[in-house]
Amino acid sequence: MRQETLEGNSARPVPPAQREAFGLSDVLAVVAREKHVPIRLLVHDSRCRADAARARQLAMYLAHVVKGISLTSIGAAFGRDRTTVSYACGLIEDLRDDARFDAELDRLETELNLLAEQRHD
Repeated sequence: MRQETLEGNSARPVPPAQREAFGLSDVLAVVAREKHVPIRLLVHDSRCRADAARARQLAMYLAHVVKGISLTSIGAAFGRDRTTVSYACGLIEDLRDDARFDAELDRLETELNLLAEQRHD
């Protein structure tokens, strides 16, 4: 497996915390754009509107499933407990029973994976 570096092909590896920051920022940008919710609401410490809360749950799910970020790290980034992140992941996974929602999630996962590949090049 190829190790991500800070400057293209340099020999300096990206520290895990910075790799997580790259992944989380990609997730936040994609979810904010797709769900028309400002990033500040995604990471806001209140529950906010229902659409913002669902977008936040989606971002938590994608950060964990696609980017492999730990529940604890995601919780810290969103100002929440890891059990809240676990709940969000379970909720989004249950919503995948809906074919349209599942197709949307597949598209977002593909987009995030493409962004990660571009970062490697």
